[in-house]
Amino acid sequence: MRVLLVEDDLRVSAGLASALRRRGHEVTQAVTAAEAVAAKQVDLVLLDMNLPDRDGLEVCRRIRQHDEVVAIIAVTARGEEQDRVAGLRAGADDYVVKPFSMVELQARIEAVMRRTSRTIRTATTLQAGPLRIDVDARRVWVAEREVGLSRKEFDLLVALARQAGTVVPRERLQLEVWQTTWATRHNLDVHVAALRGKLNDPGLVETVRGVGYRLRAD
Repeated sequence: MRVLLVEDDLRVSAGLASALRRRGHEVTQAVTAAEAVAAKQVDLVLLDMNLPDRDGLEVCRRIRQHDEVVAIIAVTARGEEQDRVAGLRAGADDYVVKPFSMVELQARIEAVMRRTSRTIRTATTLQAGPLRIDVDARRVWVAEREVGLSRKEFDLLVALARQAGTVVPRERLQLEVWQTTWATRHNLDVHVAALRGKLNDPGLVETVRGVGYRLRAD
C-alpha cells in the first residue's frame, strides 16, 4: 500500500517507516501538518496527533474533507478517552496509543483496510477491455464467452478490474482477497496463473515485477 507516515519524532518515524517498508508498503514521510496536507494521494495515513505546526485533529479533518475514502489511523501518545473520541470524530478510522508493537499496528492496518475496501465497492458491473464482470451475480464474460471462476479467482479479478490499467500492489490484492498481507504470496501467484488460464488470454493480467499485477484495460 501507499502509506503516508506523519510523525515529527525522526527516530520514531525512521523505525516505523523501515518496518512498514519491510512489509512491502510504499512509505512517504511528513514531519509537519503542512507537509501532511500537501502530500500526494495514498491508501493509508498514520497520523501523529502532536505536530509542531498544527494540532493533529485539524490535520485529520483537512485530510478527510479532501478524501472520504483514505484510511486514517491516529498514532499518538494521547491515550485518554476524550482524546480517542476526539480523534475518531475528526475522521480517524482507528486510534493507536504509543507505545505499541508492530504486530498490533499491522493487525489494525489490516482491519481498517478491510473496512475501507468494502465501503468503496459500489459498482455492480465492471468493464475492462474484453472483460465484463457482474459483481452482484458473480459472473464473468470474455467477449461473449462466460467463464467459470472460483470464489478467490473472482475476488482477485474484481480487485484488478476496479483499477484496470493501473498496477495493483501485491499487498493490496492480499488484503482485499485474503484479508491479510501475511503468508499469501504463493497463493496469489497460483491464483493469478489459474485466472490467466481460465480467461484464455495470458496477457490480460500483466506482471509488474517487484510490485504487483495490472489488468490490461484496452
